[in-house]
Amino acid sequence: MNQPARKPRVAGFALFTLFLTAVFIALGLWQLQRRTAKHALVAALTERLAEVPIVLPPSSQWAALDPARDEFRRVSFTATYAALPDAMIYSSGSAVRKDASGPGTWAFLPARLPSGETVVIDAGFVENTMQDRSVEDRAVKKLVTGQPVALTGYLRFPEPPGWLTPAENRDKRLWFVRDHPAIAGALGWGAVAPFYVDLEQPVPENGIPRPGPLDVHLKDDHLQYAITWFLLAGAVLIAFAVWARGRRQS
Repeated sequence: MNQPARKPRVAGFALFTLFLTAVFIALGLWQLQRRTAKHALVAALTERLAEVPIVLPPSSQWAALDPARDEFRRVSFTATYAALPDAMIYSSGSAVRKDASGPGTWAFLPARLPSGETVVIDAGFVENTMQDRSVEDRAVKKLVTGQPVALTGYLRFPEPPGWLTPAENRDKRLWFVRDHPAIAGALGWGAVAPFYVDLEQPVPENGIPRPGPLDVHLKDDHLQYAITWFLLAGAVLIAFAVWARGRRQS
């Protein structure tokens, strides 16, 4: 009487086990693929960061710049910080600056090129966990001298806000994502380059904001995650084998 019902139940559980096993194996393989891609990214970025700075491309070439190919290229140029409101971008820590591992803000300022275009400069890190506007105002005021400055830095591209990105605080001129075109529109900076420049040097006398060289140290736990998924796939198969053997014996 119970034998016909038992076979569909075993078959259904077997299909479910195979489905879970396939999902866990697929997730493990995906983590291995991500590990390979991240290693290639780290190698490419490390090579770019070590290159001799090139002259900042003219505005006629900006549209051809590609984040996948040109992000973190070192560039050098001369620009004059504009007497316009700056912006602070909150950061809980940087993946490319070992000296900025804790919370603080990045100081974003517009600067005019000799040819007239505006490039946004990430002038450096401010260790100011409370985002006190007065701290950055005093530091930035010293940068805006009206005189051209020789700058060296890295090409960076805007990051889109996520679902959980907090809204900006316009009173403090505080943002939570490095979307410099949106910041430029909000603060009246006018048209800006499609990239911003992460400043490497010069360093202000008081060290605020603090620019510096970038160093790629991206977190890489993908192998550990892959092993975990593969172990789960094996555990599911073993659990099914033990269960099926028990049913046969009963």
